[in-house]
Amino acid sequence: MQLDRISQIKHTDSGNFFLLCGPCAIEGEEMALRIAEKVVTITDKLQIPYVFKGSFKKANRSRVDSFTGIGDEKALRILRKVSETFNVPTVTDIHEISDAKMAAEYVDILQIPAFLVRQTDLVVAAAQTGKTVNLKKGQFMSPESMKHAVQKVIDSSNEQVMITDRGTMFGYQDMIVDFRGIPTMKQYAPVVLDVTHSLQQPNQTSGVTGGRPDMIETIARAGIATGADGIFIETHFDPSNAKSDGANMLHLDYLENLLTHLVAIRKTINTF
Repeated sequence: MQLDRISQIKHTDSGNFFLLCGPCAIEGEEMALRIAEKVVTITDKLQIPYVFKGSFKKANRSRVDSFTGIGDEKALRILRKVSETFNVPTVTDIHEISDAKMAAEYVDILQIPAFLVRQTDLVVAAAQTGKTVNLKKGQFMSPESMKHAVQKVIDSSNEQVMITDRGTMFGYQDMIVDFRGIPTMKQYAPVVLDVTHSLQQPNQTSGVTGGRPDMIETIARAGIATGADGIFIETHFDPSNAKSDGANMLHLDYLENLLTHLVAIRKTINTF
């Protein structure tokens, strides 16, 4: 994957990691623009290549009454407005084959959720749009097995593909990051570490996913130190009232401090 082939991405010659960051779900226009404005300001200051992240719908929910979205077209139009307003690329996840063509009209990167990354028809549909494809490693998959998912994209005449590690589930209510997987998967494609989802605590008896946001910086630092090409962080100005994944999100007020530390680590690594 060539980072500079992603439309509107900036600071690609800075030597920094790239960042996929935004709210878990698009809850409305005002919140999306507010978050994007803050992150754009920070990433321009630190010269971090930035992609705004927001799910236009949430299909993988614990309960039937969980928030799933504000409407597909409405949310996708908001993603387009974010891109046009701040001159940044956007990424959203897709869940069905029909989502690929629809979402590709609005965003620059199509993300395949971890639970669906072995769905060949979905991966191929995303690849055939010509958009960059972000493959989330399944919580049930080894790093080595991701080479096959990457190959599906390449075999669909699309070399714009990346892998995102979001942890592996070894128990019932925890995700574990095996940092050996980062250099392994870098043999196949650029690797992003999804810091916030790696700290989820799913399968709670309440039906609402928990998390460990206090460990965000620890996991992020380790990811940069072990060579991750990019970092994925979900953030919100009011995580406790976010409609999805609030328990493991980073508060927007803490983002600049975290990224400043990560840039310093990256600069040190680049001297070796």
